[in-house]
Amino acid sequence: MNNYSVPLKQLVDEFKLSIAYQSTDYDTIRVEVDEVSRPGLPLTGFFEHFERLRLEVLGYVEMTYLEDQTPEKRLEIFDRLFAYKIPALVISRGQQPHPECIEMAKKNNITILMAQETTSYVISNLISYLKSALAPRITRHGVLMEVYGEGVFITGESGIGKSETAVELIKRGHRLIADDAVVLRMTSSSQLTGSAPSLIRNYIELRGIGVINAANLFGMGAVKEEAVVNLVVNIVPWENGKPYDRMGLDDEYEELLGVKLPSVTIPVSPGRNLAVILEVAAMNNRQKRLGYNAALELSQQLDQHFDNITR
Repeated sequence: MNNYSVPLKQLVDEFKLSIAYQSTDYDTIRVEVDEVSRPGLPLTGFFEHFERLRLEVLGYVEMTYLEDQTPEKRLEIFDRLFAYKIPALVISRGQQPHPECIEMAKKNNITILMAQETTSYVISNLISYLKSALAPRITRHGVLMEVYGEGVFITGESGIGKSETAVELIKRGHRLIADDAVVLRMTSSSQLTGSAPSLIRNYIELRGIGVINAANLFGMGAVKEEAVVNLVVNIVPWENGKPYDRMGLDDEYEELLGVKLPSVTIPVSPGRNLAVILEVAAMNNRQKRLGYNAALELSQQLDQHFDNITR
């Protein structure tokens, strides 16, 4: 279990669920796990490995099974299910809860919700929403841009020009996700999604000018709420005499929240067009993800050339 939770009321509002019975603690109930269950076996009395922190969803199959039971049996089933103090019970397909369900919900103080959509739709959307809302996360200093569809997380010491580069990229048709602080969420074991803290979303700080609102200044097409992070670009000051990678044969990675992300280090000096370099870095990273590596191709061609000479 992670340290995040979602208010049940938030899920009700987000998915437009109807309330068949509202528990006395409805306003304080929080969902803490990102899985949703259909209690098929528990309805028959099998509760081994039952996860009481999950939302439980009754679909057409479960409701048909309950319909075949006697009222006394339904009372017993719901009393035992609700004794586990689940966050809430959701009934899909617009089906009405049985009177015995409401009676036991009142006894055990459990919220009963109703959804109009199909069971698979309800479950898949709840899981998707909860996985995003409950994902492990960290906040890192930097700028996140979407460049040619690639989420590019730009890092570097303060004052090196990250925000100025972001403005140049916006003027070139790319989109801002976050400036200064980037919230990174692990939405899967191999994927990070980045967004801006709500307080500073769409804002960029430019030294000498101040704070600007990118959405108001450049239009809503210049911003985006979140993006998958595909590449980490670390901007460093140029140091004369320091060797820098010129071929790009050795893949570099940066690990954040246990996820390994492709990484490049770009030295900056007066006269370098950093926005253009980042565009090329984004396109090159996309090509690599699609299976093409220009550096590797050139290296193979050079090896073949010298092999032919030595023969």
